[in-house]
Amino acid sequence: MKSYNTYKTLIFLSVFVFTSCNDDEGSPLPADQYSQITNLHAPMTGGQGQEPSSGSYTKFDFATASVTTSDTQWDIAFRGTTIIVNGGTSTGDADEPERNGNAAAYIKSLPFSEVTSVVVSDFTQDSLEEGLAIPTGSGNGWYSYTGPPEHLILPIPGKTLVIRTHDFKYAKVEILSYYKDLDESVAENARHYTFNYSYNANENETTF
Repeated sequence: MKSYNTYKTLIFLSVFVFTSCNDDEGSPLPADQYSQITNLHAPMTGGQGQEPSSGSYTKFDFATASVTTSDTQWDIAFRGTTIIVNGGTSTGDADEPERNGNAAAYIKSLPFSEVTSVVVSDFTQDSLEEGLAIPTGSGNGWYSYTGPPEHLILPIPGKTLVIRTHDFKYAKVEILSYYKDLDESVAENARHYTFNYSYNANENETTF
C-alpha cells in the first residue's frame, strides 16, 4: 500500500484556528483525541452542469491514516464533493471502485466533539436504489453550495460523518474545508479536503 506524506496524520494544537464561535460546532476536543488530514486531493472531471462527472476516486484507509490504491483495504473514497463507502453496491456513477468491504455511514447532526458513540441501526450503505450513504447535493449531506458569484462549497457546521470501516471498526469525521490550505479565494484550490477524525481500532467497539 502506497502512503503519501502529504496526507499523514497531523495532531497539533494549531487546529483550534478552525474552531469558530458558532454553537453548532461545539467545544473543541483536546488535540490528542483526534487526528487531522490536510489537503486530500479529490479531483474529478465534468459535473457542475457540464458533462457527467467522472474520474478515479481517492480512496482513504483509517487504519493507516492514508490515501491508498488498494482494491480492498479502503474505507471511504472521495471525488469532488462525492464521498462513497466501501460497502453496498454501485450507484451507477462512472469510475466507482468496486465495493468489497462492509463499510457504511450516516450523518449525525451534532458537533464532532459531542458524537461519542455509534448508533448501529443508523448505518446505510451505497446502492443504486437508495443512493449514497453520505448524500451529495447542497444541504443534503455535509456541505452547502453558495451559488453565484462565489460558487463556494462550505461544510455545514454541526454535521459529523459516522463511518463503519470495511472491517467493522468505527470512525467519525468532521470536514473542515474543501479548499487547499483552507483558501477559498482561488477556484483551483477546490477539491482538497481537510478534516478531523477519530478512529477506534477495536473491532465492533462503538465508542469514541
